[in-house]
Amino acid sequence: MNLLLSRIALNLLKNDHSTKRGVKGKRLKAGWDASYLLGILGI
Repeated sequence: MNLLLSRIALNLLKNDHSTKRGVKGKRLKAGWDASYLLGILGI
């Protein structure tokens, strides 16, 4: 189950083109910025 959730999260970050960062930078930004995280999740 954890592997599935990790792959879903990785795909969501890879498909996000709102910022010009790598996956590592997008993960950090999602951890710091709640509105960015909600945007990636589509909420």
